Amino acid sequence: MFKRLPGDEARNLVTTTPDTAIVFRPAVVQTPAILTLIIFAWRVLVGCVRLVWRHPVALLITFTPGALTLAYDWQTSLMLLAPVPTGLLAWAVTDRASFTRMIGLRLLAWWRLVWIYQRHWQAVVIVSGLGRHLWGRDYLPRLGKVTCTAWADLVTVRMLKGQSVKDWADRLDHLAQGFGAASCRVAVTRGGRLQLTFPRTDPLGVPLAALPLPDAPTVGPVEVGKQEDGRPWLLKVHGTHVLVAGATGAGKGSIIWSTIRALLPAVRAGLVEIWALDPKLMELSYGRALFGDRYAATPEQCADLLDQAVNVMQTRAARFAGLQRSHTPTVEDPFVLVVVDEVAFLTAYQADRQLKQRISAALATLTTQGRAVGIGVMAALQDPRKEVMNIRNLFPDKIALRLDESEQVDMVLGDGARDRGALADHISPVPERGAGVGYVRLETSPDPIRVRAAYVSDTDIRDMAATFAAGKDAA
Repeated sequence: MFKRLPGDEARNLVTTTPDTAIVFRPAVVQTPAILTLIIFAWRVLVGCVRLVWRHPVALLITFTPGALTLAYDWQTSLMLLAPVPTGLLAWAVTDRASFTRMIGLRLLAWWRLVWIYQRHWQAVVIVSGLGRHLWGRDYLPRLGKVTCTAWADLVTVRMLKGQSVKDWADRLDHLAQGFGAASCRVAVTRGGRLQLTFPRTDPLGVPLAALPLPDAPTVGPVEVGKQEDGRPWLLKVHGTHVLVAGATGAGKGSIIWSTIRALLPAVRAGLVEIWALDPKLMELSYGRALFGDRYAATPEQCADLLDQAVNVMQTRAARFAGLQRSHTPTVEDPFVLVVVDEVAFLTAYQADRQLKQRISAALATLTTQGRAVGIGVMAALQDPRKEVMNIRNLFPDKIALRLDESEQVDMVLGDGARDRGALADHISPVPERGAGVGYVRLETSPDPIRVRAAYVSDTDIRDMAATFAAGKDAA
């Protein structure tokens, strides 16, 4: 009735009842108690050293009162420590910024490490699929250092052997929800190590007023807004091309006008020329006086102006050949920035096929050959699909404002940008909260940066036009 089992397995049978599955007793290896104690003690020692190394301030504040009490008595301890909180309070009142940077954020990092991340780490990584449970043991990615900035928690993680960045990028929503954050972003620090960014607040939730005009002429990088970490957003325009994509009302005009505003002193100095193509007649027309005869609105005028830019580019290339490989702005050879608002109207929605081909050819020529001789293109569009803008990959630097679909994020910023945290499709449609907010992906870095452009109002544009009208002498 029963087959003979090989070896000694027959003696391990628990039951032979026909309607019950055959169960075998697992082999048990007895570990010496002394070895278990040594391993446990070693782990405790390593954990204590790591805790002291990561959080010296928090541990000093925590254990100093107890150590003084044991060494002397509680009255002496109280007398010795009484000046400390008074001094810290005075420090916090007189120089809050340095106190927060050196004491406050370190204590916050320690608290969030213990209460938020260590407390929930195992559950979150197992449920999200980033940990493994094999043979009765949990294999977890190692939680590293937690650093708090004014707006976010930066968490370092050592991945499991065999994991990839994509494994983590596919589970950013799980991590964000598991640790109670609004979002999560991932960046590679070095081989096998990641940095997870969990925002605590939104420093870009308040609109930015128009930035002051630069004191000195500059061709860039120009300040057009603020980054999420509080640093100025410096946009490179000379030596590159910039593509700005966003839905209606996403704030494309804020980026365009902030860039123009920052370049106006250089325009007055003769180091920069701004050529404007405004097929919608609604955006750049407010500052038409700034552009003089280098303003075009109809498709025919836009095609002619682009052909002029191509002629300037080819003339410079012929003069620079064999003499120089990069452009330095001068009065004789100024940097030319070609600004195209709603470029899709000219390249995709234009009814005249011959005119559309002419415009597309001119833009392709400028974006492939122009930056070496001082010709840059800044183009804005709403629909980033390939059939609408087939030369989008010719723009080294790209900006994604609010988009309607998640697939459009990678269309604009490149493959994998959304997985790395560029959630442009989640930007608020409320103008006060989301207009001008976007993600930048530069030619030199695959990691997207969250930014917000300053809002240049109609009044600001009219003042700029009145002060820096083309052909007007400097006051």
